Amino acid sequence: MAFAPPLTAALDALLEGVSRKDLALRAGAMSAAYRAGQSSGGIRNGTDALAYALARMPATLAVNEAVLARLAEAWPGFAPASLLDAGAGTGAASWAAKGRWPGVAVTMLDANPALRALAGDLMPDARLVAGDIGAAQAKADLVIASYVLAELPQDRAAAVAADLWQAAGQALVLVEPGTPQGFARIRAARAALIAAGAHVAAPCTHGGDCPMTGGDWCHFSQRLPRSRDHMRLKDASVPFEDERYSYVAVTRRARGRGARILGPVLEAKPGLTFKLCDETGLNARFVPSRDKGETRRVRRKGWGDLF
Repeated sequence: MAFAPPLTAALDALLEGVSRKDLALRAGAMSAAYRAGQSSGGIRNGTDALAYALARMPATLAVNEAVLARLAEAWPGFAPASLLDAGAGTGAASWAAKGRWPGVAVTMLDANPALRALAGDLMPDARLVAGDIGAAQAKADLVIASYVLAELPQDRAAAVAADLWQAAGQALVLVEPGTPQGFARIRAARAALIAAGAHVAAPCTHGGDCPMTGGDWCHFSQRLPRSRDHMRLKDASVPFEDERYSYVAVTRRARGRGARILGPVLEAKPGLTFKLCDETGLNARFVPSRDKGETRRVRRKGWGDLF
């Protein structure tokens, strides 16, 4: 994906004269921590933070842009004046919000001083606050906690989500890796938020119990192109990356209803098959090839779209 020009310029300035080999070694060590559920593990200084930004910021920014697009789809008139990016890290969620709502005033909360300094270098007009995600926060129209619940014990996800909801004047967005563990945290948070009076805007089109059972989990996928630096840092051989993620967006007022497509639409000679989630639960849908109009409509849809 292409970064916004101000972000690209700020990153380029910080990368001037920095060894890409050194950044790749640091990024590799941090990737192991990330896979262990520590999204900012091992970041001790500015060079670590820069390596982390090059390795992870493209995917986290792309995912947050996709999630905020779903929130805007559910609430077309939403225009937050203020944002609290809780556990901001590099500020990827803040950049996604700024891209959609340019006038939003950004506050970034993070306990890691190296990440906080980098986020401030990349977005100088943001307000930076030192503190843990569970610390008391001032209210903001929109609160985002992106890839941070994974750093907490799973049994704390619900309580932290409820605390963040108290800080959200209009909407709260939680994003986690699209793994069974990431979804488990989102699922626990979703239940706690509904109990606290929140209305689910996305991905769910209902406020009932999550219908996922067994080994299934709700997640989505975002494809993004890789830059040359990104490929070198990740020792990648393909020019794109597919980032799997789980999320929930809740608001103070109920939004529209419908059904969400869960998983890719599968095409075969007899027709199209896909899975939907709505207030009735999970449903398999089949559109025969002979139904040309409905086939064209479904082909314009994809994994994660409203139906």
